[in-house]
Amino acid sequence: MSLEQRITTRLTEAFAPSRLAVINESHLHAGHHADFNGTGETHMRVRIVAGAFTGMSRIARHRAINDLLKPELDAGLHALAVEPAAPGEETRW
Repeated sequence: MSLEQRITTRLTEAFAPSRLAVINESHLHAGHHADFNGTGETHMRVRIVAGAFTGMSRIARHRAINDLLKPELDAGLHALAVEPAAPGEETRW
């Protein structure tokens, strides 16, 4: 199972999102380090809308997602961009 699929599964099970996109952005970071060519799954973006976030502050939402995905971060996920929202809130995507 790919990292993208593992993240999708964890987020779906934990938050039952109404909208979810897990986007691999690793290719956008090619060349940032001499040994990094942009392949693999090192930089991910999560866009998620879930009722579980209703009434939570933005930082609490980020913490909940980061805590859930800590095993992936510990295993080599280098960067995680998080865009959480509750239903009815405006998103830029």
